[in-house]
Amino acid sequence: MKHVFIIGSKGLPANYGGFETFVENLTKKKVNENIFYHISCMSDNNREFNYNNARCFNVKVHNIGSAKAVLYDILSLKRCIEFIRLNKLEDCIVYILACRIGPFMSVYKRQLKKLGVNVFVNPDGHEWKRSKWNSIVKKYWKLSERLMIKNSDLVICDSKGIESYIQKDYYKYNPKTHFIAYGADVEKSNIESDDQSLKNWYEKYNIIPYNYYLIVGRFVPENNYEFVIKEFMNSNTKKDLVIISNVEENDFYLKLLKDTHFNKDKRIKFVGTVYQKELLKKIREQAFAYIHGHEVGGTNPSLLEALASTRINILLDVVFNREVGENGAIYFSKKYNELARLIDKTEKLSHEYINKLNSNAKLRILEEYSWKKIIKQYENLFLNNLTVQESEKQKPIN
Repeated sequence: MKHVFIIGSKGLPANYGGFETFVENLTKKKVNENIFYHISCMSDNNREFNYNNARCFNVKVHNIGSAKAVLYDILSLKRCIEFIRLNKLEDCIVYILACRIGPFMSVYKRQLKKLGVNVFVNPDGHEWKRSKWNSIVKKYWKLSERLMIKNSDLVICDSKGIESYIQKDYYKYNPKTHFIAYGADVEKSNIESDDQSLKNWYEKYNIIPYNYYLIVGRFVPENNYEFVIKEFMNSNTKKDLVIISNVEENDFYLKLLKDTHFNKDKRIKFVGTVYQKELLKKIREQAFAYIHGHEVGGTNPSLLEALASTRINILLDVVFNREVGENGAIYFSKKYNELARLIDKTEKLSHEYINKLNSNAKLRILEEYSWKKIIKQYENLFLNNLTVQESEKQKPIN
């Protein structure tokens, strides 16, 4: 039996978030019975429970601000080591999602090595580039990423762009990397167009089906809200711009309001978050087009979901987005008025071209990003990974 310990997500059941959705699908849709998952879950207690035939162990973490996630990962890793040692488990992998605990990894790596445990790391995106962090925190994230890569047996990248970055920036550690994309749900929403919850949502925000552009994403500057809103306001479209995001009236919101005056344009509609999965999927399906301004990170879950659901996808032209969208999307740069003109042009596209875009996007998801394919790749990797001894021949741990 291969025991795979996964830490770094908030845990199961998944409520929201990319890593949580990944762990939910990995356990729920498991095919190979020779794998047993152990999932850490952030909580206010240390109880254990079974979910999706996986052993889930709660990790009690006090709220200490922005360092809470770091403490959570450290405590989770300690619990993994204790469990493996106490139960004398063999053939184990600890898979760490995100690079938050690099400065502490060398100590735990030595303990895991003695137990014959391989350490896999998913670096996620460029956390150290995110604008929400001050310069000190950004330096910590970059240092932590470097030390996580140094002390890993395998780095799993969900983007080829991230994999290239890891190989280039950390070549001196001779990192062993492996590309497995993030997955997407390709099934249609089970909500019908006359569903009352959907009709209530449209009525609440005065939105007409198929008559709105849609944005779904975290409310952070690197998702280019200011640029997209300004360009949209400069366009001639009569359709709305519906923004589903965790909007808070913080400094970013106030600056956005000051710089764009979006409150004076009735087309711009911030509608908060939508946590009901099937409702959100239906909202995607009934959008005229999706606009994706994300600039930092690897394969973005909201982009995959849009390509799987929305007929027209308009993406910021950066390597991560083009890698995913390929010929199933339309691309824009951050040049002045380019997106505005593209929005006007999009509304004149022929039905044939729109259908072709839609078909290409769905085929892209089905062939490269379906959960069925992703889970198969992960299970093959977990069952056929290098031993610690073989990995150590390639890379010394200092």
